Amino acid sequence: MAQEVRPRRPARPREEVLAAAMAAIAEHGLARLTMAGLGKQLQMSAGHLLYYFGSKDQLLLETLRWSEEQLGVRRRAVLAATGLTAWERFAAYADLYLPDGPGDPRWILWVEVWGRSPASAEIRQGQLEIEAPWQADLEALIRDGAAEGTFAPGPAGERAVQVRAVLDGFSVPLAIGLPQVRRTETLARVTAVATALLGTPAHPAG
Repeated sequence: MAQEVRPRRPARPREEVLAAAMAAIAEHGLARLTMAGLGKQLQMSAGHLLYYFGSKDQLLLETLRWSEEQLGVRRRAVLAATGLTAWERFAAYADLYLPDGPGDPRWILWVEVWGRSPASAEIRQGQLEIEAPWQADLEALIRDGAAEGTFAPGPAGERAVQVRAVLDGFSVPLAIGLPQVRRTETLARVTAVATALLGTPAHPAG
């Protein structure tokens, strides 16, 4: 009697795998994530996942890269919008940069990446590549703002590094859920420091 051949399950779309990994890492942390557990959730073998990603570190990087690429589409759209002042575009940039609130999955991925960077050259290099579009877009925004007279003149690259350090510093307490850290207040503090760094008031007196 001929042996019955079971139909092979179709491979999960890459986006579905990355979305599931993002949710699992945000909920449990990378240390508790196993390829076997993620594979079971997706009805895939751990070997199949390892074939595509190689390691948990690589899965983490690819998940963060995918998340940031999605956000990058929104960031580029708002920065390219016509009729907005440089400060209005900066406000939109900062709003996209900051966590939505405690446990924001995207920011939990960043916390995991930073925690693993000291021990992994691969993670450090991936981190730099993923951060680069944020830096480039902010530099362009600062140059545009200086050209239109909204920002004071000065080196765009250095000031973009400083502003992003401020954004990162205020984002982490919000992402990890420290008590009494609220998003509205965090955004206001970011704007206040950015005002000092960029050299002109965000809301000039009329």
